Amino acid sequence: MPDLPLVTIFVGTRPEAIKLAPVIICFRKSLLIKTRVVLTGQHIEMVSQVMNIFNIKSEKNLNIMKDNQTLEDITINCIKGCGQEFKFHRPDLVIVQGDTTSAFAACLAAFYNKINVANVEAGLRTNNLLSPYPEEANRRMISQLSNLHFTPTSLTKKNLLNSSIKDNIYVTGNTAIDSLEKFLKNDFNQLNNFGIEFTQKVILLTVHRRENWGIGIKNIIKAIQLLTEQFQDIFFVIPMHKNKIIRKDFIENLEENEKVLLLDTLEYHDLLNIMKNCFLILSDSGGIQEEAPSFSKPVLVLRENTERQEAILAGTAKIIGTNTKDIVNEVISLIKNENKYKGMISKGNPFGDGFASERILKICTNFLNLSNESIDEFS
Repeated sequence: MPDLPLVTIFVGTRPEAIKLAPVIICFRKSLLIKTRVVLTGQHIEMVSQVMNIFNIKSEKNLNIMKDNQTLEDITINCIKGCGQEFKFHRPDLVIVQGDTTSAFAACLAAFYNKINVANVEAGLRTNNLLSPYPEEANRRMISQLSNLHFTPTSLTKKNLLNSSIKDNIYVTGNTAIDSLEKFLKNDFNQLNNFGIEFTQKVILLTVHRRENWGIGIKNIIKAIQLLTEQFQDIFFVIPMHKNKIIRKDFIENLEENEKVLLLDTLEYHDLLNIMKNCFLILSDSGGIQEEAPSFSKPVLVLRENTERQEAILAGTAKIIGTNTKDIVNEVISLIKNENKYKGMISKGNPFGDGFASERILKICTNFLNLSNESIDEFS
């Protein structure tokens, strides 16, 4: 009996782990292929949390993480690590997710070794090369090197077509919704809520993007200070990113504020629990823009643009940037204007239906000439 084709799935960051977990589970159930999971290792603690939740084990860790690493470090070490991996376990197909530097490096290494690449969550664009940085550049380069493009929505498919990519584009929905659906079936109130009194207007805030480092974070902190001074029943919950550059300003300026709870990076299900029960979300996270509609929570986007235009068009998210005055005014508006708040509550999630992973498996097995199953695309 001939060996089964090998599909290698690379996981670098926590968002990648969340969005690839249902794909890995789906692929490992298939009798047509072998699946190998390789961690790049730059966010290993946060990735391990997600892997444990989904009971997923990896076959290899490239261990590229080191203190104060640069984008050059990540790229070089990841390419080298992937090259070594391919020497001993050459796959028939590589799967990468999204637009991280490690995803680009794995894609480039596969291209150098003439291995086909499938990109999960393809086609996101802001059309500003420096925002988000470096993700917008990464995603454009990954698209040019990939052989299969799994786009979340018809809008992201259009972005690829506008980039002169014409072949093997499939609208699958976003795999983040696959992961979310698993936990929506659970009773979130049984999970850790860290003693938060949700009778208050709890605002969840997350910040991590490089373009907000420095002045952006300082402006956000000033807005929090002004809001907590003005409203008695407002309370901010801030899960802090592991990056010391981000944590430093929050700790120095907000640790003594009684209306602010600073937390270490939360496990996935604990974050979902807070999202479900909070009043409002302030974030620069793309994943939260995708997840929040399932909880009927408005999102004020702390960026100048977003590649998740579907949330903007659906009215579930609004771009407000990081100007202190704008943040304060937008939060006050949603607190005081009930109709405006209700207008940002979703009647459905525009990003997926929970079956993206199954579609991706079918497309990959067809691509590898292992089956000829019909594909119903997400609409």
